Amino acid sequence: MKYIVVTGGVVSGLGKGVTISSMGRMLQGCGLRVTSIKIDPYLNVDAGTMSPFEHGECFVLNDGGETDLDLGNYERFLSISLTSDHNITTGKIYRKVISKERRGDYLGKTVQVVPHITDEIQRWIEEVAHIPVDDQGNRHWEAHALGEDGPRKTPKTNGPSGSSGGEDDQHKVADVCLIEVGGTVGDIESSVFLEALRQFQFRVGPSNFCLTFVSLVPIMGEEQKTKPTQHGVRDLRSLGLSPTVIFCRCKEVLEEGTKSKIASFCHVDGPECVLSVHDVSNVYHVPLLLVEQKLHRILADKLHLGSIAELEGRLDLTMNGLEETANMWNLIEGVGANENVLAVLDRGLHEFDALSGLSRSMVDWARMAFKLDGFQEEVKIVIVGKYTGLQDSYLSVIKSLKHASMAVEHKLELIWVEAAHLDKQFDDENGGEKEYNE
Repeated sequence: MKYIVVTGGVVSGLGKGVTISSMGRMLQGCGLRVTSIKIDPYLNVDAGTMSPFEHGECFVLNDGGETDLDLGNYERFLSISLTSDHNITTGKIYRKVISKERRGDYLGKTVQVVPHITDEIQRWIEEVAHIPVDDQGNRHWEAHALGEDGPRKTPKTNGPSGSSGGEDDQHKVADVCLIEVGGTVGDIESSVFLEALRQFQFRVGPSNFCLTFVSLVPIMGEEQKTKPTQHGVRDLRSLGLSPTVIFCRCKEVLEEGTKSKIASFCHVDGPECVLSVHDVSNVYHVPLLLVEQKLHRILADKLHLGSIAELEGRLDLTMNGLEETANMWNLIEGVGANENVLAVLDRGLHEFDALSGLSRSMVDWARMAFKLDGFQEEVKIVIVGKYTGLQDSYLSVIKSLKHASMAVEHKLELIWVEAAHLDKQFDDENGGEKEYNE
């Protein structure tokens, strides 16, 4: 099992969830099976009791688990079916350790953050990583009755709290586990997870562990500033973790001088390991942006993917020729799709007929991402809700409508209406003024 960890610095909300989902889609395009884990350092056991205003929507999984909205991103991008165990929280870890202590599992030893909490985090990660999540679209989840110590174990399961973990012809264990650490480096609440990951890199070995870092590169006076990234990586390295790849979020394409400066001060192999994740026309371009910057090659070298016998005949870093078309996309130059790109991808319908499995889906993904930019007709949909002040509260609804509009080749415009504004009392208090006319 290979592990890729995504951490973040400077500020929260930089898009670690989209970054890790895009990385997973790219690896699927190379023929790999992937799974994902989200670490949330809050003390809540799950997101079920948290306000949508504070945390966005609560994404409900097939096994009934109430989790962070990022797991919804993982499922939508990667076409996988996750379990509640794939969302690790401080509350779950402490509840598990305290339950063991009450049963006497530690045989009278003093229970401490290190090693007991950190060991439990590492054990949880390893066990969840081996839970099959992808079986060619067939959902294989099982419903578990919730007990005091998490979902009850059922026969033939080996997840940390009873999730299915066997492997057969239909339910195969992933090759790569993607792990997102919520919050930012330097937060007190996430420090125990970063310490666990520091130990974990030695537990699984350097060829099985890759750390990445998402940072912000602000623009001030037309100059791209690197100090926030330098300080974030410095904090990360002070904890014993050094990133292999740095993703730089910026409004504009990252300049070569900026890449070189970050590479020099942040202890990575070179400017090619500093990737520009600038604003693009739609989120579905992000996996293609990573392909264009050869991230799949960097990860393959770091994790020695070419030397794994089990991947022989399945791993294809060229994505059956799709990689060769990347120099036409111009995403790294900040240029949108042109007719030539769309013509090549449409021609791919015939040229890539021999493709099968995940590599074919990557060709379809590229075609979909570029085609989306060219939609002309528009559809307007009104959403009435209580939490319209934070649109993440309805993220799954938005994505569903987005996918539906894409299927009929229309641009989507959402009109938000606060439910309270439709109440007669609100209307009377505001002098009968009609706020919404559409």
